Amino acid sequence: MDLFDHASEKDDSGKPLAERMRPRRLEDFVGQEHVLGPGTALRRAIEADQVPSLIFWGPPGTGKTTLARILAGTTGAEYVAFSAVLGGVKEIREIVQAARERRRMTRKRTLLFVDEIHRFTKAQQDAFLPHVEDGTVTLVGATTENPSFEVIAALLSRCRVVTLRALTEEEVQALLDRAVAAPHGLAGAVTLAADAREALGRYAFGDARRALNALEVAAGAVRLGGRTEVTRQDAEEALQQRTILYDKDGEQHYDVVSAFIKSMRGSDPDAAVYYLVRMLEGGEDPRFVVRRMVIFASEDVGNADPQALQVAVAALHAVELVGLPEGVLPMSQAAIYLALAPKSNTAIAAYGNARRLVTERGALPVPMKLRNAPTKLMQGLGYGGGYRYPHNFEGHYVAEEYLPDALRGERIVALSESGLEKALGERWRALREKMERK
Repeated sequence: MDLFDHASEKDDSGKPLAERMRPRRLEDFVGQEHVLGPGTALRRAIEADQVPSLIFWGPPGTGKTTLARILAGTTGAEYVAFSAVLGGVKEIREIVQAARERRRMTRKRTLLFVDEIHRFTKAQQDAFLPHVEDGTVTLVGATTENPSFEVIAALLSRCRVVTLRALTEEEVQALLDRAVAAPHGLAGAVTLAADAREALGRYAFGDARRALNALEVAAGAVRLGGRTEVTRQDAEEALQQRTILYDKDGEQHYDVVSAFIKSMRGSDPDAAVYYLVRMLEGGEDPRFVVRRMVIFASEDVGNADPQALQVAVAALHAVELVGLPEGVLPMSQAAIYLALAPKSNTAIAAYGNARRLVTERGALPVPMKLRNAPTKLMQGLGYGGGYRYPHNFEGHYVAEEYLPDALRGERIVALSESGLEKALGERWRALREKMERK
């Protein structure tokens, strides 16, 4: 029997459900279409039997170990697992020697899977380096940490980093359906209520192993109780958390996000973090929540504290980098900062004023002195004539009118007295006084 064929029912009976449901073929692998879909570089390498050394970087339960096993089975390589925590340089030397003998005697390649490669010591990494370089082993590492910080540059340069994403709710639910029905899974012994399926898919947070472990616990409890249907309550107990009632597509979605925004606008960090948690525990997409914070940073804080936008955008990048559950930390940090930042709605008010003028007055002529004059003809027609370059004047400012003539004297931007905008307003008033004296 091939190492990657499904084991018999008897052989599998003592294994956890997540292990029994581990796919053996690439066609059965769920998720990661961005790196495994048709035409992708890794898919072409697998199909051509030219898999390079790789480092799989992604959250738990996204298929790093499974994919390494599939690669070995697909390419006919010997799969050897090594723990960066338990193994040392002595074990590395033994693995390399066996790989060298295997290649010499049978021409069979060795795929060495290193779990938690970020825990490698520098000595361990140095020991691997020459054998990865000469092809004695094809190294496939797995890590939840950024490899650019944890793997030495020499080894990193000889591996291709493949970033895996947390599974979507739909992908997790597809795995649950498969586990319920599969002969080597639960074999139809239980059914999964729709709301239980939704809860398991949502609160696994993209971790297939977590979802399948919870399903196995719930199914065991149901069967011991003489029942056949896994309910939402069973799912909640198996997940060891009470799932929050929250309709992502209904009225409550809009009510809670509205309360979140208004709490930050009202400078109440307690309420802001509370509603943030309500949304996340209810299964809201964290990217939706952080995008709202990015918008808020300009709409309600703006230049009263320009750093607010940087904080919000940094939170968005952090969430995309680490996912959940760790992503709740930068989100909470950003919500607190935005709630306590000085407030200004100047940006949205100014945009509204300018849009009103554009809508009402149309495309007014740009003053001749501000027009571009790339040709002699245009220069002769007065394009750009009379323009004064501010950097040629003291303080890098010269009193000048820039609005169309028909809008002269219009005030579009009204700065607040909040935060940095107060200082900007004082500078602007001084500049306007120079203009008026002119």
